[in-house]
Amino acid sequence: MSVPHPARVVVRQPSRPPALSRRGFLGLAAAASAVALAGCAGGSDAAGPGQPRSGGRLRAAFAGGGAKEVLDPHMANLFVEASRSKAMFDKLADLGDDVSPVPRLAERWEPDAGLTRWRVVLRQATFHDGRPVRAADVLASYARILDPKRAFRAKSSLAVIDLANSRAVDDRTVEFALRRPFVEFPNVLAAFGAYVVPEGAEDFSRPVGSGPFSFVSFEPGRSLLLRRNPNYWEGAPHLDELEFLISNDESARVNALLGGQVEYAHDLTPTTARSYEHSDRLTVVRSPNSAMQAFAMKLDRPPFDNQDLREAMFLLVDRQQLVETTLSGAGQIGNDLFGKGYQYYADEIPQRARDLDRARALIRKAGAEGLRVKLDTSGAAAGFVEAASVFADQARQVGLQVEVAVGNKDSFWADTLNNGSLSSYRSGAMPIETHIAQRLLSASTTNVTKWARPEFDALYDKAVSTKDEAQRRQLYLEMQRAQHAEGGFLVWGFADWLVATAPRVGGVAKAPANTLDWARFDKVWLG
Repeated sequence: MSVPHPARVVVRQPSRPPALSRRGFLGLAAAASAVALAGCAGGSDAAGPGQPRSGGRLRAAFAGGGAKEVLDPHMANLFVEASRSKAMFDKLADLGDDVSPVPRLAERWEPDAGLTRWRVVLRQATFHDGRPVRAADVLASYARILDPKRAFRAKSSLAVIDLANSRAVDDRTVEFALRRPFVEFPNVLAAFGAYVVPEGAEDFSRPVGSGPFSFVSFEPGRSLLLRRNPNYWEGAPHLDELEFLISNDESARVNALLGGQVEYAHDLTPTTARSYEHSDRLTVVRSPNSAMQAFAMKLDRPPFDNQDLREAMFLLVDRQQLVETTLSGAGQIGNDLFGKGYQYYADEIPQRARDLDRARALIRKAGAEGLRVKLDTSGAAAGFVEAASVFADQARQVGLQVEVAVGNKDSFWADTLNNGSLSSYRSGAMPIETHIAQRLLSASTTNVTKWARPEFDALYDKAVSTKDEAQRRQLYLEMQRAQHAEGGFLVWGFADWLVATAPRVGGVAKAPANTLDWARFDKVWLG
């Protein structure tokens, strides 16, 4: 991608070679170059051939987390970990295409009149070793997630549960006691990482779940092989086997697909997708409005503990340029808020427009003229480095010197959760309530912006305890007004999610990232 006046790029920490290198695992340089960017009629947005067929092994290439990867579903954070977890495990609920909760292991749920006790009835399902999924397994799984000595991502969402006063009514009925009235409790059941594991499970070297695929073998940072679970409660998968392969190089993933070494390549850049849009060698599958694109400013340290400087950052950014250059137009601009188009999204808040004069005035007021600030980014997500470079050029127009620091792909998310002051950020889909619970409350475990406001926490508590939807909507609006004015997420866009498949692959859904049908392989087949 060509960017005017390239920003200075400082390599902070060299990345380890990806597990699937072009020369090592792929060996496709010559073959791939022969077909690269070759447009031939026949491609489309819809994946695959007509009728489902049984059999075969599908090989899916994802970016990964390196040699320290584990298969503990409660530790899932990366997209590959989320896809692997849903292949092997189940949650009580998950998110539908509209990001509302749909039943999974839970057959149904019902609250009491005060919204403080919720009764959940389990469907008949079994773990891979033949044991039934019981209420005791659900309670043990949630107790594990809520263990104060651990830092599981779902803990923030599940914290509303009073586990000591919850109980198994019988093997298929759980009664959850809540710490306060909570109308959004189905979101908790669908929380990212809230998987049900067998009671007492701690060793995930050979994991046992209740999902559509069961474990065969695992090499951290390289591959995971799974086989069909013929007893899956929703019906056995079409595929005999599913193999996850790791490459943190997007072009390597595409070349592996073109060379016939994989059938599914996750997370394409918009430029790559556009280049192959009409190729008969692969099929591009688009999921619109799937990924929030942002920069995260930490509010608990200089320089972004200064609200005037944060507002200047909001005003200096040219959002349309970022969408057009780094997303190749495959997306829409953001307004510094998560969840565009989802329930409770604050459409009432006017779209911010670029205002360089106001930005300069705020920078002077903050005493930040000539400020040099490091922007941490990496190749951990497609387009991160390019977007950081474009943003640095935009900041230079108001006198800020943003130095782009390219860090380790494998450890980027862990590195930037607590370190630095400004970083690239993105998120898949989830309810706005879940986004707030996991990222914006004082006790949230993935609070990358370090937003901590007792009055904001109180608004959240009031919103999720309010039965009247109109009143609840007003409370969410108030929370979003606070975030828009003073928060640390500079949300510049919402990207389409892009994957590629071999033409013979069918059943790949156009579902938003992080929802049930995204990166879900039990409904996929090989033609």
